[in-house]
Amino acid sequence: MSATSLVVGYDELAALKLLALDGALESEVKVSCADLADRLDASNQTASRRLQRLDDAGLITREIVSNGQWVAITDDGEWELKREYEDYRRIFEDLSGVDLSGTVTGGMGEGKHYISLSGYMEQFIDRLGYEPYPGTLNVELSAESVRARSAMDALDPVSIDAWEDGDRTYGPAVCYPAAIEATDGESYEPVHVIAPERTHHDEDQLELIAATKLRDELGLEDGDHVTVHIEERQ
Repeated sequence: MSATSLVVGYDELAALKLLALDGALESEVKVSCADLADRLDASNQTASRRLQRLDDAGLITREIVSNGQWVAITDDGEWELKREYEDYRRIFEDLSGVDLSGTVTGGMGEGKHYISLSGYMEQFIDRLGYEPYPGTLNVELSAESVRARSAMDALDPVSIDAWEDGDRTYGPAVCYPAAIEATDGESYEPVHVIAPERTHHDEDQLELIAATKLRDELGLEDGDHVTVHIEERQ
């Protein structure tokens, strides 16, 4: 469980939203606990406590001065706000998925090892309905798609459980149903975007698994453009 999920709830996110509205996403802003408390309809002590929790979770940085504090929202804080934003988009815009685009890139070769491990493979076959090719297709996202990626957090993924082999523990993962389309119009499905469970690290990269080697199936090479259509789980 992340530090954020341990200490930050809806009350803290409400304070984070007000800080963003004041400009704390772009630069440091001067914050008065009294003013924040008034806007939150809370006591000064409560407002101060919410700022402290946001700071402890790494969602803001603070510099306390004699007449207030200078506050800026961190990348992690921005990510939390994007998650909230995507939830509201799904409520009001009836979204059923998200399209992300990028270029094919070479990986580190670790995907083949992890995909092939029996503790994962058995779950893939059972929960995804196919035996994945032992390797992943890596896609480096465009800047626009990096920003749009947070929409995935509002979708319901397939969970892959953590497991042990006696020597070590292997962490949980999530798989998002998807289809991939090349620039020539050729497409393939089903594929799944795979990622460590509920993480936002490496936001500029997608890793895809499928029953076949996608590079061969679609004739892909490094640098080729693709679009990944991530779908709502049925």
